[in-house]
Amino acid sequence: MRMDTTVTNKKDITMIRLTNVRGLFSMAALMAAAALMAAAALNGQQIPKASVSPAPPATPGDAARIRIGPGDLINVAVYDEPTLLQTIRVDDLGNADLLLIGTQHLSGLSTSEAGSLIENLFKQGAFLLNPQVSLRISEYNTQSVSVLGEVRKPGNYPVLGDRNLLDVLAMAGGPTPLAGNVVTIQRRSGSQQTVKTALLNDPDQLLESRVAIEPGDTIVVPKAGVIYVLGEVNRPGAFIIQTDGAMSLAQAIAWASGVDFQAAQTRIRIIRKTHEGFEEQAVNLKRVLEGKDADPGLKPEDIVYVPSSLLKSLLVHTTSIAQSAASAAVYSGVTALP
Repeated sequence: MRMDTTVTNKKDITMIRLTNVRGLFSMAALMAAAALMAAAALNGQQIPKASVSPAPPATPGDAARIRIGPGDLINVAVYDEPTLLQTIRVDDLGNADLLLIGTQHLSGLSTSEAGSLIENLFKQGAFLLNPQVSLRISEYNTQSVSVLGEVRKPGNYPVLGDRNLLDVLAMAGGPTPLAGNVVTIQRRSGSQQTVKTALLNDPDQLLESRVAIEPGDTIVVPKAGVIYVLGEVNRPGAFIIQTDGAMSLAQAIAWASGVDFQAAQTRIRIIRKTHEGFEEQAVNLKRVLEGKDADPGLKPEDIVYVPSSLLKSLLVHTTSIAQSAASAAVYSGVTALP
């Protein structure tokens, strides 16, 4: 019995020694491979990398995502790999220098698309077997829009995520009382899109104007058109068109609180400035109000002059009327139509 026990113990010792030798050979092979890689690096040789596959194609919902742009500061983290943590500034060309995989073009990609691209490069280069990359934008340099014109706080505003025209106008403090109802949006690509919407009056049209705004867009809110009503009216002055961008003669007279008792309603004059000078149109307001004649439409900067029924009113010249309108064109005194 003792002889059998001794022999068994010797076999166990022999198996343990063989296992140790195999382990030593494995470690030696790993050390040799590391030495070869270090020698290649010292000699200026580069380790061949796998071919880079293109970024995943964009889906229809990608347009609403936040895109990486030149000048953005991004944070790249790899799960369970703290040595690969990076904070990088994207250069003017939209490139970023990443550890192990070198310079990559990230401009125009969303954070999820850029993370997927980096994961694929880690796999193809045999750097990591199953990398899990998270990418975050900590500073935005290009995710903004410019709001100009008749808003209370013009300037640049960040656009993160889904934003529409009403959202951006709200960030700019809303339109002023002098704002028109035609908003021009210039896209970053250079194309122009004109959006016509009643910004201040009709709530239904206001909600329908939810036009998508993209980073880099420029929004211009112009001044509203002005119509001048002078002469024998109860409240002469300049009136801002804020309803639908148009006004008729009868409406203009109504906003001026109507004509007074000295007005010559049959000799109303509409004066319009053109490239060749001033044009006049004589209108019989009495027939318009009775429905016998069409109510003529007015354009911005038109002058409606209501003469007096006295004989001396016939001597009033068009030029003097235009000068009177110019003196009434001080915007601090114009009346905004509700």
